[in-house]
Amino acid sequence: MEDADRDFPGKVRPGDIIVAGKNFGCGSSREHAPIAIKGAGVQAVVAKSFARIFYRNAFNIGLPIFESPDLPDEVEEGDEIEIDADGGVIKDASRGAEFRAEPIPPFMQGLIAAGGLVEWTKKKLASR
Repeated sequence: MEDADRDFPGKVRPGDIIVAGKNFGCGSSREHAPIAIKGAGVQAVVAKSFARIFYRNAFNIGLPIFESPDLPDEVEEGDEIEIDADGGVIKDASRGAEFRAEPIPPFMQGLIAAGGLVEWTKKKLASR
């Protein structure tokens, strides 16, 4: 973790969005990494790509993540970002720029809305 920002815990605020490069979450085989990110109040993560296990774990705990190959190179810390999960559009309101992201499929949006796979399952079983 030689490139980790040691000041991150003191800087992150509820509703913040993490913007990252390639293979975000690599080396994280358990839910703890996305749980910690979500627990810090992070609203979403946008990266060029994600490690596959992190990708699935993020949705399992209800953390929205978006793959956008161009956005990470164009935004700066402090930019205001707006995400349209249905349309796969991310707007950098600070710069007036718009980027494409992979839209989140409806089922995965349902997991996020429910708060993760466990909560989604509880609601599904309760509605039987």
